[in-house]
Amino acid sequence: MKEIIPIYAQIADQLRENIHQGVYQIGEQLPTEMKLAEQFAVNRHTIRQAIALLKNEGFLRVDRGKGTFIAAKTIRYAIGQRVRYNQTLKAQGLQSRFQLLRVLELVADHAISKGLEIDYGQPVALIERLGFADEEPISVGAGYFPLQRFPNFLEPKNIKILEEKQSISQFLQQVYGCDHIRRSTCVSARLVQPQDAKWLQLPLNQPILLAESVNIDQTGKVIEYGVTRLRGDRMELYFENS
Repeated sequence: MKEIIPIYAQIADQLRENIHQGVYQIGEQLPTEMKLAEQFAVNRHTIRQAIALLKNEGFLRVDRGKGTFIAAKTIRYAIGQRVRYNQTLKAQGLQSRFQLLRVLELVADHAISKGLEIDYGQPVALIERLGFADEEPISVGAGYFPLQRFPNFLEPKNIKILEEKQSISQFLQQVYGCDHIRRSTCVSARLVQPQDAKWLQLPLNQPILLAESVNIDQTGKVIEYGVTRLRGDRMELYFENS
């Protein structure tokens, strides 16, 4: 007996094929439910079922209040012992770069002092950067570094090296002869904050991934406490066994 394919699944197949053929481009808004219902001569409930199917498959994203859009391919990022952001994106055919947002000295509050395992109020350097994949903003990362361990960290010549290297790991190795090893990472989900929403080009109701990490040097000493906010619609994190 021939299998009967539901109408909504047939519509999803057609829309999926349109996406593959480039009829709809990544980031482009899909026609409204009403227009699609007219196009396929079905009711809007059937269109909603087709859209839900494609959303679950990762082909579509729904921005509440704005509409349904063609989703970009999910970026898989491994959480392992080494910090390899640039290499991970390159391996997936993506061009990565960072834009410095903030570079400043501040004193460690309770969260920073706990993360860096230093006394409350000690001076630290904050490096906050916006990360891009093929010129699309995908992450905002704040790294806190103890200035007692890294004197002159914020000197213009060192910031210039950091910008040229586009890599915290390579910067620490070149300037301080310091390794950059991930000790732990804690991942959670939350709604995007207003400033991050602007940087990441997201609506305010969009969930993001929050990754808090502690990194150490070759002697096991904590050298960085990091807080990275990642686009939940673009990034997929998985943990590697060391």
